[in-house]
Amino acid sequence: MAGLNQRPLLLTQGDPAGIGPELGLRAWLERDQSALPPFAVLGDPDHLARVAKTFGWTIPIAPVEPRQIQSAFPDALPVVPLNVPVSAEPGRPDPANAPSVIESIETAVRLVREGAAAAVVTNPIAKHVLYEAGFRHPGHTEFLAALAAEGGTESYHPVMMLWSEELAVVPVTVHIPLADVPSALTTDLIVLTGRIVARELRERFGIADPRLALAGLNPHAGENGTMGAEDRRVILPAIGILRGDGIEVAGPLPADTMFHARARSRYDAALAMYHDQALIPIKTIAFDEAVNVTLGLPFVRTSPDHGTAFDIAGKGVARPDSLMAALRLAARLGCP
Repeated sequence: MAGLNQRPLLLTQGDPAGIGPELGLRAWLERDQSALPPFAVLGDPDHLARVAKTFGWTIPIAPVEPRQIQSAFPDALPVVPLNVPVSAEPGRPDPANAPSVIESIETAVRLVREGAAAAVVTNPIAKHVLYEAGFRHPGHTEFLAALAAEGGTESYHPVMMLWSEELAVVPVTVHIPLADVPSALTTDLIVLTGRIVARELRERFGIADPRLALAGLNPHAGENGTMGAEDRRVILPAIGILRGDGIEVAGPLPADTMFHARARSRYDAALAMYHDQALIPIKTIAFDEAVNVTLGLPFVRTSPDHGTAFDIAGKGVARPDSLMAALRLAARLGCP
């Protein structure tokens, strides 16, 4: 477990009707055997106490200020209270809870940027629930980027990395329809993404000379242009620019042969051209242990690689493995 001289982590509540609250509670229960760093939940102490009681868990809940997290953590789950009470029922998402979801994220970012904590770990949210309450951002990551830029002159381009000990993947285009990928995929976007990934691998992950592998967009990476021109017209020029920056880059590679064990040993991160091209291999290889890491922000943010899982919330079957991996990685990246 992280020592008391290290800054703690902040875990947002996520959608309180999902599995986030119970995973946070279970992570605290397993804090010693899983070597978890000190963390606090930003939520409603009474709501978390009700969730714990539902499962018959004896978990002391300690409302704290950020400076009290580390001293409270060994004996109780520290909770930084929100101004908005939570009355959620497991599996029943309600737009009425949107203010508490948003306040939890905003407070976590503010406290980390003030230096009160080392990193933000976010529990899953349900965008459609927030949209019903007037949420204006496309998603969680875009909201974090907007908070990072608030009050300043710099904007941020967040990059989603799915990380595990076995594989790290980055989708260059993310949550868009597959039909829109070819038009959205540009040389400039690939170069920007590759530069951010290489920089963060050096600065956050401590890899002195990062090796990137770029997947082709089309089958067989276009088969010399016979199965699509994008690989030669869009991806290959990006590789040339990145190599000109001094970054080691391989590609464009046929995606169907880049994720077996021998191929993975040749790179530190794979850049895929669209969402499923990246997420299918990592969820096959490390379904329960993968972590979502946001690169390109001025603070560390990780999250479990799963959603709110409303269908199993409150049933006691949700596994905390990915959340605990997210906590450990956040401590590693935020507490060098």
